[in-house]
Amino acid sequence: MLASTASAVTLVTITAEQRTAFRQQGFVVIPEVLGAEQIAGGRELVAALLEQQPYADDHVGPYFLWPRFAAEGHPLLDLYRETGVGDLAGQLLRPDLDVQDPDFAQVATTIPPWPHRPGGPHVDGLTPTEPDGRPGSFSLLAGVWLTGHDHRHRGNLWVWPGTHLRFGQYLAERGADALARVEEMHPGPYPKIEVGEPTQAVGPAGSVLFAHYLLAHNIGGHDGVAGEGRRETVYYRLHASGHRERWRQAVTNPLAEFR
Repeated sequence: MLASTASAVTLVTITAEQRTAFRQQGFVVIPEVLGAEQIAGGRELVAALLEQQPYADDHVGPYFLWPRFAAEGHPLLDLYRETGVGDLAGQLLRPDLDVQDPDFAQVATTIPPWPHRPGGPHVDGLTPTEPDGRPGSFSLLAGVWLTGHDHRHRGNLWVWPGTHLRFGQYLAERGADALARVEEMHPGPYPKIEVGEPTQAVGPAGSVLFAHYLLAHNIGGHDGVAGEGRRETVYYRLHASGHRERWRQAVTNPLAEFR
């Protein structure tokens, strides 16, 4: 639980310009969602989880944890709720859709020095599939930045703007089940479409990044020196209400769930 729940939810409004950017580019960074106390509380949670499952002393590069949320809850679910990430995501969705609480999180860290440049993008959730065989699609990815991403090449997420629309067209032409046919895609996996030039998501600590499920993305390197400090992000994969039943429509018409 964060230290102060009464004033935890930051009242942030997504502007029309930010909503347009999300629809056109497939991602948007919303600054100043978390205050300093919330950032510190989130980092304490990450440190506690890493103490339980530490990386090796000589490890560099990405290190992930995937805590699942039990029925009694989880501190990272408290972080999600108390910082209002779900309510903020709801401002991108159609007014008749709600955001379902996530059932797990991804703690994503990058330890320098790791001068890596991604060769290409991927899409999440294709292998392994859901228990019923459905591709693990969702509506949008929410990344809570607990450390600053003000400068490039500091573990920033790389994204390929507009690819959510081109991926949606690819699936509209081939059928939604083509999402699961990874053998027809580039390694990653990501389909053989024009992806264009990537960019790195930047912004201060306390920002929240929202990215469309179909957006091409990948982890970037960290050019910092040893001991500089790791990059820390907590990701939540968010489903609009009814997404699992509507997933074919959602991936072949990529703006169907969004206002």
